[in-house]
Amino acid sequence: MTPRQANALTAVGLAGLLATVSLTAPRWAALLRAPAASPEVEEPAAEETARPPAAEGPAAGTGRRISVRLYFEAPDREGLLPEEREVAFSADLPRQLRTVVEELAKGSTTGLVSTLPAGTRVLEVFVQARGVAWVDLSSDATSNLPGGSRAEMLTVYSVVNTIVTNFPAVSRVRIIVNDQPVTSLGGHVDLSRPLPPDMTLVALPLPEPPPAEPSPSPFH
Repeated sequence: MTPRQANALTAVGLAGLLATVSLTAPRWAALLRAPAASPEVEEPAAEETARPPAAEGPAAGTGRRISVRLYFEAPDREGLLPEEREVAFSADLPRQLRTVVEELAKGSTTGLVSTLPAGTRVLEVFVQARGVAWVDLSSDATSNLPGGSRAEMLTVYSVVNTIVTNFPAVSRVRIIVNDQPVTSLGGHVDLSRPLPPDMTLVALPLPEPPPAEPSPSPFH
């Protein structure tokens, strides 16, 4: 084989490899290639990103379920309240996180107030080796968001608190929309960086009513 033939074969092989990568890359591959908006924004490096969901181990498909706490808005006071719910178990962490956020998007079953706007879908979830979960939401998360900074804060931290409090391997959460980084959902809460949980937003218990005074005796 001549050097010219060898070079031609190498070029054909590289072209085939690039085509395969382009067809099989996950939906957020474009985000991984995009340049950071500013030095403070942490974009996930490809080598640090958890692998896309693969075939799960023996625990998958056995019907195993786990109990998690989903954070919704309290109907009778300021803040978030947890709601216990059983969800299907997955040995793959990104898939498990996606299941939990999808349950959050379905809304409360105990009378709490839903925090994610109606119609919001979970497009993708992936996890960096540094413990940062990236949650990709549909554009409904912004277009149907109620107005006001308080509502936006409860929406964001219902997601962040739900993920971090249930899964110790995750310490911070970055929310993106339609595969793209966003600075906020509605102009109030900074989403240009991963967020830690904020448990100060959990609603305080309602004060107990004072004990009833005993009725006076009719014999006095």
